[in-house]
Amino acid sequence: MSKIGFIGLGIMGRPMAGHLLDAGHELVTVKRGTLDATLADKGMREVENPAAVAAEVEVIITMVPDTPDVEEVLFGEGGVTEGLRPGTLVIDMSSIAPLATQNFARCIHEAGGEYVDAPVSGGEGGAINAALTIMVGATQEGLERAMPILEVMGKTITHIGGHGAGQTCKVANQIVVALTIEAVAEGLLFASKAGADVGKVRESLLGGLAQSKILDVHGERMISRSFDPGFKVRLHQKDLNLALDGARSLNLALPGTANAQQLFQACAAHGGADWDHAGILRALEALADHEVGQE
Repeated sequence: MSKIGFIGLGIMGRPMAGHLLDAGHELVTVKRGTLDATLADKGMREVENPAAVAAEVEVIITMVPDTPDVEEVLFGEGGVTEGLRPGTLVIDMSSIAPLATQNFARCIHEAGGEYVDAPVSGGEGGAINAALTIMVGATQEGLERAMPILEVMGKTITHIGGHGAGQTCKVANQIVVALTIEAVAEGLLFASKAGADVGKVRESLLGGLAQSKILDVHGERMISRSFDPGFKVRLHQKDLNLALDGARSLNLALPGTANAQQLFQACAAHGGADWDHAGILRALEALADHEVGQE
């Protein structure tokens, strides 16, 4: 069993850390307010800062919102590199910029550690059920060291390539997810405005070529109007910004991605930055002056 530092106990991080504790690993985190009672009961300890975490452990996992957050945790004042021990494995499971990831990996290597980027997909449900899809960018050595830990939290683990490749795959994932959520929302909105029973429409579509996990899970959210996150609009906005910034650097047009980003921005403008990303439906409903299920 490993002694692991886990930094980032949000909607996804809490259950992920819980699975590692259940598997017998010893976990340390940074003190941020009151530690979740379930994690505390399982033996998770708190220390002052990331440097103090690094001084105690052989593996560090970060699961924080954005690229600057990872940079601050790793390289800021009191950051991981101030306490990093030789050979420490650093696994970043956040969703951040691929090019920044390559730089972070180089800096961690120079500090004596091994770096793995391992962003995830599957949402809160995947985290709770230890069924996450994990996209890995790593050396072969890093992959082999990380795999026993990743297998505790995930179900589908794929080595995409070298450092940054995992994050590139995650950006592609977020493009597909955003456009599919938008497609489901448009389909259900069309059916509802035309007077059809959207529950039955969804049921029928789940049996045909339009079937998808997003139609299943988020289609149900839209019909029941359950927009508590899940995965927040503002975090999906962040991921699509990574996609659009990358597209500009590659001289690549991503018109569907840009449109989905505008719809998420409309959600945020209406106070919905913290809605579940299925809330993209509400931006479309505002344009249609019609709510799904409305008579």
